[in-house]
Amino acid sequence: MPDVDELVVAGQERPSDRVPLSRERILASALEFIDEDGLGALTMRRLGARLGVEAMSLYRYVPGREELLDGVVDAMVGELGHDPEVLRRPTHGWQDFLQRLAHGVRRVAIAHPRAFPLVASTPPQAPWLRPPLRSVEWVETFLSGLVADGFSDDQAVAAYRAFTSFLLGNLLLEVSQRGGAVGPLDLVDEEVPPGGLDDAPHVRRLAPRLAEDRALQEFEESLESLIDRISVLVLGTSGA
Repeated sequence: MPDVDELVVAGQERPSDRVPLSRERILASALEFIDEDGLGALTMRRLGARLGVEAMSLYRYVPGREELLDGVVDAMVGELGHDPEVLRRPTHGWQDFLQRLAHGVRRVAIAHPRAFPLVASTPPQAPWLRPPLRSVEWVETFLSGLVADGFSDDQAVAAYRAFTSFLLGNLLLEVSQRGGAVGPLDLVDEEVPPGGLDDAPHVRRLAPRLAEDRALQEFEESLESLIDRISVLVLGTSGA
């Protein structure tokens, strides 16, 4: 990226002169930065340079890095609202409603594998907002949708807990395989462990199969199992 002063010397407008600075623009740029360079490289100074402004100009819209990362999480979760496959209410039954929502969250995770772990590492607005559905808007959508489709309050809350646990576990594992930094789930870049596979003949023989990308199939199978468990919960509780 050319230096801002170089652009000015060349007679070009500063990026900030062409497009007004705003919180939304800052968060979108921060998300792009993380997607391209990783979370560890993000600083207010580098983000300011990307936007063509001094870092101090950003603090008017985001008071600090923690608030910036909170906003990035909100921006990612907010992408669900623009996904045409995600429904706001279960118009075709709660099973279809949950499947569409789950795949929508997965699409967000795959689009932003290096930023998605933030949904688990940044504090939510309230302790009962569980990642990755950690916005009041989407928790309300989830609960109201299930209650409207016949769930009791207890059943809807139990489904929310099971659904979020399933999504977070599966998607953190998947994004770790796509470059996301998720702490102890991080994968080693080496194809073979330092000690080799001489003492692990089964691992050596099955390594090509172990390396197959079956993430989508496993996600769908696990989601079907979750739907089945919720069905048992609802039917068992209702006595049907």
